[in-house]
Amino acid sequence: MSEAIRDIGHAVNLDERHAVGVVRSSHPVYVDLMPPCNDACPAGENIQAWLDHARAGDWHGAWQVMTADNPFPAIHGRVCYHPCEGACNRGSLDGSVSIHAIERYIGDLGNAQGWTVARAPATGKKVLVVGAGPSGLSAAWHLAVRGHEVTILEAGPIAGGMMRFAIPAYRLPRDILAREVARVEELGVRIVLNHPVTDILAEQRAGGYDAVYLAIGAQVGRHVDIPARDAARVMDALDLLRAASQGEKPLLGRRVAIYGGGNTAMDAARTARRLGASDAMIIYRRDAAHMPAHAFEAQEAEEEGITFKWLSSIKDMTGEDITVEKMAIDDKGKVTPTGEYESLKADSLVLALGQTTDVDFLRGVPGLEFAPDGTLIVGEDMQTGHPGLFAGGDVTPATRSVTNAVGLGKHAARHIDAWLNGTRWEHPPRHPLVSFDDLHLPIFDDALKAKQVETPIEQRTGFQEVMGGLTEAEALHEAGRCLSCGNCYECDNCYAACPEDAITKLGPGLGYSVNLSLCTGCRACFEQCPCHAIDMVPESAPVAVAGPSLSEAVQ
Repeated sequence: MSEAIRDIGHAVNLDERHAVGVVRSSHPVYVDLMPPCNDACPAGENIQAWLDHARAGDWHGAWQVMTADNPFPAIHGRVCYHPCEGACNRGSLDGSVSIHAIERYIGDLGNAQGWTVARAPATGKKVLVVGAGPSGLSAAWHLAVRGHEVTILEAGPIAGGMMRFAIPAYRLPRDILAREVARVEELGVRIVLNHPVTDILAEQRAGGYDAVYLAIGAQVGRHVDIPARDAARVMDALDLLRAASQGEKPLLGRRVAIYGGGNTAMDAARTARRLGASDAMIIYRRDAAHMPAHAFEAQEAEEEGITFKWLSSIKDMTGEDITVEKMAIDDKGKVTPTGEYESLKADSLVLALGQTTDVDFLRGVPGLEFAPDGTLIVGEDMQTGHPGLFAGGDVTPATRSVTNAVGLGKHAARHIDAWLNGTRWEHPPRHPLVSFDDLHLPIFDDALKAKQVETPIEQRTGFQEVMGGLTEAEALHEAGRCLSCGNCYECDNCYAACPEDAITKLGPGLGYSVNLSLCTGCRACFEQCPCHAIDMVPESAPVAVAGPSLSEAVQ
């Protein structure tokens, strides 16, 4: 018998794997990317994480994740301008997830159930917060959670700042505001009302405070020089909103003109209608495309019968006659006078031209620097030039909104806590952002956005809340619309798609692992992952991969 014939009869090991035929140039890696909703949130909420709890019906878990960043979910669910929804990838499909409405539902549920958070053991450190607005209250909450003793000094008669005096009750009911402020006090924060601060260093020495956070709101209205023969006909928008919030009814007359194009102007106009004005007109020197107010705010005002006079600048007011000059605008938003004038009729004029902060009492503090607009200059750690004196919110150069102020208060608390402990807080590295084009959605279920019920226009005669909330079923539905962009939610698509059985399920909440000795880099798992929680990482050099054993192949 020849040697060749003897070789044919050689026993074969069916369990051997040989690196033949397949060369892998890349392999899959599970990743944790930044969802656009999280990235857009000025308060820095982990929106996707609490939505994951919400879609499972774990409302308390969602509330806990939420309040780790934002202690006022019921407030934010009503007044935040929700940039998270503008960034939501589902907006490219059948409409963005109604994040603010879910947040409102969870916030209201937390208030009804009396949920609260645990406080760390006392540190023995004392912090003074000046101002009980959104930034000050947020900082106080986060400092108290960390175990510090916090006192807030508030110049006004009640806590809340501009949330109470500048946001009308039809947008933010006062019982909701009061409940969320009370939760800050329940953590042990002491709020001292009717206590204006005139000497911050003296207050710090008298109270023995280790650090101070300045959270002064922008409560001084900006004015322009408009000749007016009857000053009694002219009123500041903040004064109007403050009076209305206290149950007063300023004498506005039947026809009210509001000068300005921001959100305060929209609120002032809608408030004037509720106080009895039959005609409320907003006069603004630019057009609708270049107004600072959020588009939905202007739309709601228009729905309630507010009229708009665009490209108009007020030059004079004599009695009930308002003289405006028509303006021209280019595609960059720059306006120029035309020399053409028009006369309008109004019984009163409300100025809504923005707000500024009163920082005169800080001018003598050593080390402080001021920007040209009067705001305080702070470092990356939110500390001023005076050691131990931090500042944030409207008193610093920043976007002025409740959500942004709450986020700044949180960051200030982190920096103050680190400073008190002799360290420095650094923001964690940002994960790469996942876009809509990164997702793999060959098939998805249509699920239209749940709509909030609104009070009919004809019934909006008082300050009752206009926008209704979601039911539990609607909140569950809406949370389930989240695409979990950039993060694995264990759908098992990768596990089912792998032709080499290289992916192992690790158990609920633990994700998957990849056996690289079996993976051929075919990209099936990557292409089947709907949320782009898998990246293909190039190999430093081609890798030979063993295919299935013969015993596996014949099963």
